[in-house]
Amino acid sequence: MDPLSIGASALSLQQREDTVDQKPDDAFREVIASCRSLSSYDTNNLRTALPQAFVAVVAASFHIVIGISLAFSAILIPQVEAPDSDLKLTPIQTSWVASIIVLSVPVGCLIAGVLMEWIGRLNAIKLAAIPCCVGWILMATSTNIYMMLGGRILTGLGSAIGTSPAIVYITEVARPDLRGSLISTAPTLASFGMVIAYAKGAYMSWRLVAWLNIIYTLMPVILIQIFVPESPVWLVAKGRIEDAAKSLKYLYKAYPQPEHTTQSMADMHLASLQREHETNLASKMKVPSRADFAPMQKDGFQNSKWAGFLKPTGYKPMIILFWLFLIQQFSGIYITLFFAVTFFQEVGTDINAFHASIFVGVTRFVMSLMNAWLLKRFRRRPLIMVSSLGMAACMFVSGLVTYWIKQGETGLGWIPVACLLLYVCTSMIGLLTIPWTMTAELFPTDIRGIAHSISYSMANVLMFAAIQSYRSLSDFLGGAYAVQWFFAAVSICGFGFALLFLPETHGKKLSEIQAHFSGEAKKQKKLKKQKKNGVTNRKPKQTLETVQEAERMMKETV
Repeated sequence: MDPLSIGASALSLQQREDTVDQKPDDAFREVIASCRSLSSYDTNNLRTALPQAFVAVVAASFHIVIGISLAFSAILIPQVEAPDSDLKLTPIQTSWVASIIVLSVPVGCLIAGVLMEWIGRLNAIKLAAIPCCVGWILMATSTNIYMMLGGRILTGLGSAIGTSPAIVYITEVARPDLRGSLISTAPTLASFGMVIAYAKGAYMSWRLVAWLNIIYTLMPVILIQIFVPESPVWLVAKGRIEDAAKSLKYLYKAYPQPEHTTQSMADMHLASLQREHETNLASKMKVPSRADFAPMQKDGFQNSKWAGFLKPTGYKPMIILFWLFLIQQFSGIYITLFFAVTFFQEVGTDINAFHASIFVGVTRFVMSLMNAWLLKRFRRRPLIMVSSLGMAACMFVSGLVTYWIKQGETGLGWIPVACLLLYVCTSMIGLLTIPWTMTAELFPTDIRGIAHSISYSMANVLMFAAIQSYRSLSDFLGGAYAVQWFFAAVSICGFGFALLFLPETHGKKLSEIQAHFSGEAKKQKKLKKQKKNGVTNRKPKQTLETVQEAERMMKETV
C-alpha cells in the first residue's frame, strides 16, 4: 500500500493538463491513481477497513510468541532456583537465560530483512515457527544449561524473524489513518503474551508451559495460511500482478464503488502500485557519465539496496531512531520490566514484590489496549512529549520517597509501587510504543524491509546494554533512588528530543514522510512562498513602470 512518489504525481498531473481532449472521467481517475495511497478513501467509514484490520491483527498475532518468550524467564528462574528443582542453575546462569534472548533478536531481525524481500512477508512469518517450536522443545526437555540457552536463542531468533515482517506487512496493507493504530496491535499482543506467561507460570511447571507454548506458535501460522493474502506491494515488485489483484480485491472488498469511474478501488490501487514500481525502476536508471565507468565493485554497491542508506531518506531516519531508542531504553522502561521484582525489593516497599510485578504486566496490557486509540486520535510528537514528562514526574517522586524510606523518614512504601504503575501508564502513551511503529514508517519502500530490521536490531542491542548496566548503574549512582532520578533526567531529554528533532508522521502518506527527509517538503514550501511574493510584487513593479513612462511622455511633450 505504498503511495506514488511526488515526482510521479506531478508528472501525472502535468500530463492531465497537457491532454486537452481528455474526458473528465478519465482525468478524475488519473488524479486518484496518482495519489500514493488510495486507502485513505472513505476514511470516516471504519467498516470498509475491516478486512485490512483483520489481516493486520492476524499477521501481528505472532507477537504473542515474543511476549511469552520474554516473560518465560520470569516464571522459569524462581522454579529452577527452588531446592526441589530437577534442573539446577546458578544465579549467573539464570541471568544469561534471561538476557540472551535480547542478543539473539537482532540476528533474527537481519535474517528477517532478507527473507521478507526474498520469499515474502507472510512466508517469512510461517518459516519463523520452525526455530520457535524447536526452541520450546529444547527448553521443555532441558537437562543442562546448554539446552536451555539453545532453546532461548532459537525462540529469540524465531520471534524476531516472525515479528519484523508482520510490522512491514501492516504498513503496506493498512490505510494511512489506521496505520499507526494497527501497528500498535503488535506490542498489545506482545503484552498479552506476557500476561499469558505470568498466569500459566503461577499454576503450572515451567516444562508444561514450554510444551503449551508450541500451540501459541503454530496458531498464527495456521490462521495466516487460511485467511491472510500476501502483501500486494511485494507481489507487484515481484511481477505477480494477478496475485496482487486478488490480494487487493480482498483488502478492498468492503469499499463501495467509487463515483465517476467504472474501476473498483482494488483496480485503481493496483494501477497505483504498478506505477509506483515503474517509478522506482526508472529512478534507478541514470544518464551515462564518468561514474558509469567506475570499477564494477563500485557499480554493484551503487545499484544495491545498501546505497539507499547513503541518501537523506535512509540515514536521517536511522539517526533519529538511534537517539530515540537510546532515550527509550535508558529512561528505564524495559529495565523496570525485566527487573520488576528486584526493583520493588530495592525500593523498600512492604507489598509482595512478585504480586506487584504482575500488576505491572497487567497495567501494561490494559494501557496497550488504549494505545491504539491514542495513536489514531493524536499526533506522535505530542504523545511522546506528554509521555516523557509523565515518566519523569513519576520517577522523580518515586526516587524521592525511596530516599525517605532508606533514611527512615517515612513508611509510605506503597507510593513507589503506585508511581511505577503510573510510570508504566505514561510510558505506554508514547515513548514505549511509538518508536517501534516508526521503524517501518520512516523509511522508503526500496529499503524498508532491511532498514526496519536494522533499526529493530539496533533497538535490541541498546536494550541489552541498558539491562546489563542496571546493576553497575545502581552501584555507581549510589542506590535505587538515584537510579530513578537518572531515569527521570533521561525522560526529560526525551521531551526535548521529540520537540526539536522528531518528525510528525500521524496521518501523513509515506511519500510525505520521505519528502520531509529528502528536503522536498522545504523546497515546495519555499517555492510556494516565492510564487506568492512574485504575485504580490508584480503590481507595484508595473505601477512604477507606468509612472516612469508617463513622466517620459510629459517631458517629450514639453
